[in-house]
Amino acid sequence: MRGRPTIYEDAAVVKKAQEVFWQKGYSATSLSDLQKATGAGAGSFYNTFKGGKKEVFQKAIEERRLAFDAFKIELSKSESPLELIKDFFRSIASAEENEHLKGCIIANTVVEMTFIDEALEANAVQILKEVEQMFTQAIKNEQIKGKLKNQADPEILGRYLITFWCGLNTLRRMYLDKNVLKKQIEMQLAVIS
Repeated sequence: MRGRPTIYEDAAVVKKAQEVFWQKGYSATSLSDLQKATGAGAGSFYNTFKGGKKEVFQKAIEERRLAFDAFKIELSKSESPLELIKDFFRSIASAEENEHLKGCIIANTVVEMTFIDEALEANAVQILKEVEQMFTQAIKNEQIKGKLKNQADPEILGRYLITFWCGLNTLRRMYLDKNVLKKQIEMQLAVIS
């Protein structure tokens, strides 16, 4: 006789857990929080995620990597990759207040996991480096085509965008005013005009 199907067969459940981690962070999220968000009992949770909370968190982080991978594909096919990058940053200004307060789960993880969990920190750092490489490659390609005035080293410009991204995720918590954020974003994006 087959047992009850696990509720964790659907990626939507990992997304629900991700939302909790995003708001509270890894350390402050309890099993009870995850059960409430996903509707799972402790037995079902541990039967599905043998690695417990850490495994669910890793899957939530991996989901963000996949989202960045999809953006990378979109950039590689675009006739205007720098405009896509700019739109990525510009969209932050128009986000809802709750989104501003959450910041970036990957950047949050780098900060939270330093001195706590080396593997989780390293994974988050790697994702940010992959995004940096994505920006760097797009910038390099546009420089070669003569579509970018700024001829600084593309690696420095790619790293600049990651620095901007991480700083913006703090700034957006300080200034919830969309107009303030729009002006700040446009000033920073002038570097890749």
